[in-house]
Amino acid sequence: MITATQAPEHYLGAFDQFNHRAATQLGWLKSLRQEGFARFAENGFPTTHDEDWRFTNVAPISSREFRPASPASIETDQLRSFGASGFECQLVFVNGKFSRELSQIESLPPEVRICGLAEELGTNAGQVREHLGQYLNFRRDPFAALNTAFLEDGAYVYVPRGTVLAQPVYVLFITVPSADAIMEHPRNLIVVEENSQATIVEDYVSLGGSTAPSFSNTATELVAGENAVVSHYMIVRQGDSSFNVSTLRIQQARTSNVATHSLLLSGALVRNNVHPVLAGEGAECLINGLFMANGRQHMDNYMLVEHVSPHCNSRQFYNGILSGHGHGVFHGRIIVHKDAQKTDAKQTNRNLLLSDDAQIDTKPQLEIYADDVKCTHGATIGQVEENALFYLRSRGLDESAAKHLLLLAFANECLDRMNSVQVREHLERLVMEWLPESASHSGEKPAEIERAWEEVG
Repeated sequence: MITATQAPEHYLGAFDQFNHRAATQLGWLKSLRQEGFARFAENGFPTTHDEDWRFTNVAPISSREFRPASPASIETDQLRSFGASGFECQLVFVNGKFSRELSQIESLPPEVRICGLAEELGTNAGQVREHLGQYLNFRRDPFAALNTAFLEDGAYVYVPRGTVLAQPVYVLFITVPSADAIMEHPRNLIVVEENSQATIVEDYVSLGGSTAPSFSNTATELVAGENAVVSHYMIVRQGDSSFNVSTLRIQQARTSNVATHSLLLSGALVRNNVHPVLAGEGAECLINGLFMANGRQHMDNYMLVEHVSPHCNSRQFYNGILSGHGHGVFHGRIIVHKDAQKTDAKQTNRNLLLSDDAQIDTKPQLEIYADDVKCTHGATIGQVEENALFYLRSRGLDESAAKHLLLLAFANECLDRMNSVQVREHLERLVMEWLPESASHSGEKPAEIERAWEEVG
């Protein structure tokens, strides 16, 4: 039962206008949108009385009158500032709309489809309809319902059976702020059929120049067929005037292997929902993440892992680094259904507090309805270890560099689990730029840190 505030009135007018002018007017899609808005209007926004939102007050979102973002254009040169130019296959969205001019989609294997969702709905709606809206629980989650109501565009990735994508698919979502508070609702659909492999990166960024708030409410449905191997990355770095709520819903078939990695770097309020359902026997899932909050940023990570079939394995590893008045949340929930015998599930959350005002709320949770399982969970909260700091200083590092090195090692616990070398190096550069006491903002380790890293690594 969701305890929620009534849906703000202005969303009704915004939905009516959107539903009338939406580029794709397919009957089944209009019905899906209308059902999504009906659920949102019924439930409204969640409050802290809802157990799933106990540690996060969404009043900064619900109290503002966000309007749908208007189309915007940017220059190709502006993409370089986001450090993602090295990816061969790149989809670019500006204010939630696909830009083919800014994108690079070349040399794809036969029958692979990588494009904007609205574009695919206009040419091959039947294949999209088979999966779109079939997995995301918008009847329960108000933000997923709101996303479904304003469903129009996003990334569409289709990998047919027996296909291996050698290069990552990099999807860059750029918000161009305006004088008004704007919102966008990207909807992504990723289908990787049996015996196929793919790596997909979602990166959410903002252009500077405005202090007006923006709200990105994104949802991704990822379908992994039998024996499919999928790596998914989520990066959020939209700035202190942004609100970002993302939901990743994963449907796994027999013996599929899915790894999802999150890197949260900035945002006034960030909510990261990850919901895999291990529906096929022998499926495996890795949920790995790093969240780094400073100032007064609030970052909430909600993991819901459902073991439905027997002989499935899941692993959750989340690390948090919090400084200033930063507030972090980790709520990891594992549900083992009654038929999911021989389940092996593990959940670990580790957190570093770098200031007296930083705060973390952590809640590992197990619900087990089977009797032959192996499930563990644990959480730790601490500060930088003084003995380790002393050891590094004895090796010639000053206090700032020594602390930087320890934080880098803590972050690397998550980064080292990432299989794609190209993506991992990209994320390492972003982490280096964020870390306090950094002597370099170019993404390179300062010389003395590099030297000490080699000695102790």
